[in-house]
Amino acid sequence: MSRPGPGRPLVSVIMPVYNAAPVLARAVDSVLAQTLDDWELILVDDASTDASRAAIKTVTRRDPRISALFHPHNTGAAAARNTGIAQARGRYIAFLDADDEWLADKLNRQITLMAECNVALGYTGFWRVNGAARRRVRVPATVTRDILLRGNVIGCLTAVYDRDILGTVAMPDLPLSHDYALWLDLLARIDHAVGLDEPMAVYHRSSTSLSGSRFRSLAGTWQVYRQHLGLPRWQAARNLTHHILQRARQEG
Repeated sequence: MSRPGPGRPLVSVIMPVYNAAPVLARAVDSVLAQTLDDWELILVDDASTDASRAAIKTVTRRDPRISALFHPHNTGAAAARNTGIAQARGRYIAFLDADDEWLADKLNRQITLMAECNVALGYTGFWRVNGAARRRVRVPATVTRDILLRGNVIGCLTAVYDRDILGTVAMPDLPLSHDYALWLDLLARIDHAVGLDEPMAVYHRSSTSLSGSRFRSLAGTWQVYRQHLGLPRWQAARNLTHHILQRARQEG
């Protein structure tokens, strides 16, 4: 794979932070533990009201590759991620939320696969953890836009895209499912994305997670279909039905 220019990291990791003080260090530790160490981590605090600002200042002192930006007002996860994307210097853009974590070889394995396949969008399997329950989420080896319309198989905490091929692309300004909308936008430009069907990340699900409510998640998916993509109601309903069935298979 081509290397970045002088002073440019290979990967920019974007981490929005909102009231995540108790778990932030776990997420940051998982980035620090990566076997691929050519990265920058950009924390974007979205006007947290807990001790997140102090926690961010602590972790930024641990490594010069970690930087932080602070929103004066709460703007939502999409805007926070876009603030990070706008400041990113790396060739690859990767996403990790402050309450989740990566396995140590995640970036190395995934970016190697993307480079070998010459594919600009990649994703991996992951563990979904809810309290004591732990479930493996499997993913297909490839996915096209038409297939992704019938159900999102790309977890945000696993996604990486290549700016050398796709350019800098922001997440659509939606309150929910903006990551799903971005994958669909990116797949409109390329033939397919490539998946590594191994659990390379851990999604810690809770009632306070952005996608923790199943009803809210489905409502966000519907908004992607109707408002962002402008699909007719019948087509949106058909895709949402496929989406629900796919989620049931994953969780069944």
